[in-house]
Amino acid sequence: MSSPIINLQTLEQHQDLVITPPASGLSLQGKITIPGDKSISHRSLMLGAISEGETIIHGLLLGEDPRSTASCFQAMGVEISELNSDRVTVKGNGLGNLTEPTEVLNAGNSGTTLRLMLGLLASHRDRFFTVTGDHSLCSRPMSRVVKPLQEMGAQIWGRKNNTLAPLAIQGQALKPIHYYSPIASAQVKSCILLAGLMTEGLTKVTEPALSRDHSERMLQAFGAKIDVDPDTNSVSIMGHPTLKGQTVIVPGDISSATFWMVAAAIVPDSNLLIENVGINPTRTGILEVMQAMGADITLENERIVTGEPVTDLRVKHSHLKACTIEGDIIPRLIDEIPIIAVAATFAQGTTIIKDAAELRVKESDRLAVMASALNKMGANITELSDGLEITGGTGLTGTEVDSFTDHRIAMSLAIAALNAKHSTIIHRAEAAGISYPTFVSTLQQVCGE
Repeated sequence: MSSPIINLQTLEQHQDLVITPPASGLSLQGKITIPGDKSISHRSLMLGAISEGETIIHGLLLGEDPRSTASCFQAMGVEISELNSDRVTVKGNGLGNLTEPTEVLNAGNSGTTLRLMLGLLASHRDRFFTVTGDHSLCSRPMSRVVKPLQEMGAQIWGRKNNTLAPLAIQGQALKPIHYYSPIASAQVKSCILLAGLMTEGLTKVTEPALSRDHSERMLQAFGAKIDVDPDTNSVSIMGHPTLKGQTVIVPGDISSATFWMVAAAIVPDSNLLIENVGINPTRTGILEVMQAMGADITLENERIVTGEPVTDLRVKHSHLKACTIEGDIIPRLIDEIPIIAVAATFAQGTTIIKDAAELRVKESDRLAVMASALNKMGANITELSDGLEITGGTGLTGTEVDSFTDHRIAMSLAIAALNAKHSTIIHRAEAAGISYPTFVSTLQQVCGE
């Protein structure tokens, strides 16, 4: 009996993922159903919590991050049924009716939970909140949302001059502002829009480039008065709308799909069909980059599901070529850059990634960690201050690497290991469960195990 290709080893405190491709090579085949979109899962729970009536969510992502969102809102008096991927019911409290919690709200590892929730908490007048997260989240910058909220009149205190969690918030009657964000960030934009729900008048956010627009789409679906100006990358919201509970069908997360897109592209003779993938235009930068690199990707059965465009993606092995990734496309694929680095390692030529300094303040310094781990496997990567320079075609050899408890790092290195010689051991691989609880079982499936 042949030894397993994918072997998950549970240690005392962590898990090691051991990947040993057969000497004869792999061929990835089959259909994949990916977890629900993380961004939409967060927002459906939040908007359901502050709406009137019931919100029904189908396809919710069951990762640790959405669980953190649900837990926080349950602590503020919102009734949320047991989380599952079939049907979750949220009985909304109505706008402005979150109750003051008796405990510290814990966002876990989820920056989306903490940053978006701050907009709601700061606008709940005469209520006091404290929020924290795990070690990683407490080291990530919060000034990007604290500063505009303070301009609206928010009272927020925290570590390092109010820039790091834990944070304390005394809810206030906020005033509307027009905020010119120095970065294109859906989290910043969404935080301000959520705060604007409770203001008297029009709150507006202008970004230097387009960021993902899930909040605008969903706020509009729940009844908010939203105006989008794509020519100036601006979004405005009118305060005090009547939000009504909705039925939300969460499409598959294109960020999760990207791991299988790259896997099929780099592993010879592969042919994967990835079903039910959300292709919101603010998230499809990865498709543009993969196609620019020469990937064989076909969109099948394109359709609209609850206001979001969805498709099935067929991806076949192809000979990738290098490209340059920079500028306005970066906010549309910021989460996918670690796995793009893996694709570039197997592409002919030198791929340049720039304008991605944001990756240094994610769950880990993703630029440094990916460069270090892939170089350890034999890649040729040079760190830039805001990106990576990757000379492909060097071939990889398995070794021991570490996820640094970053889910996207863990999964990216697992995909790289599929096309490496000998065994790769990924320490702290359990991090994948933050956004993709079934990643290892799907990995086993596509490898024929």
